[in-house]
Amino acid sequence: MDQQDDKQDRINLIMTLRSKGILDGEVLNAIELTPRHRFVSEAFREYAYRDMALPIGEGQTIPEPYIVAKICEALWLKEECRVLVIGTGSGYLAAVLAKIARRIYTVENQRSLMVAAEKRFQDLELHNIATLVGNGWQGWLEQGPFDRIVIAAGVDDLPIGLYEQLRPKGIIVYPQTQEDGSQHLIVLRNYEDRPDIKTLGESHFSLLSKD
Repeated sequence: MDQQDDKQDRINLIMTLRSKGILDGEVLNAIELTPRHRFVSEAFREYAYRDMALPIGEGQTIPEPYIVAKICEALWLKEECRVLVIGTGSGYLAAVLAKIARRIYTVENQRSLMVAAEKRFQDLELHNIATLVGNGWQGWLEQGPFDRIVIAAGVDDLPIGLYEQLRPKGIIVYPQTQEDGSQHLIVLRNYEDRPDIKTLGESHFSLLSKD
């Protein structure tokens, strides 16, 4: 990909996200600084900065930038936040989050995807990302609790083990499968008296494996 084309493609992507209502300057800056073309295969490089999901192998996809931006905005990230990402995939979401938050912990159950993601993190000098190959349903108990949690895979219900790893007043974002088969992005804020839950809109993540 030509460097000049890459720069213009990134600018065009940011303009697209703004037109869709993404206004958080820190989130937009993180997405602009993250080279999405490094997270997709050569066959899909020309589509890297379009607002669309792309296949990454193992039946998985890299989410569209709009969904990534929507998740980042919903997390209300602060610089000191420790964030757990369930479902590393290509590593793109974790890489964007790493531009904003202090420390990212990410879990992936498919070793081949994690090996590729770790290489990208190393090449991009993203030293604030820690990785684990394991069962996403179990989270990363040894590193918890976390200020923010993202489940980047669809679930029928929020796994209680992950909820228990969220700090008081923390935020968790996850795609929940509805009775009609659709999937909605859910934001839960862990208030002391009761959780506050709202829906952000439809999403299209692969299902979270229990294995």
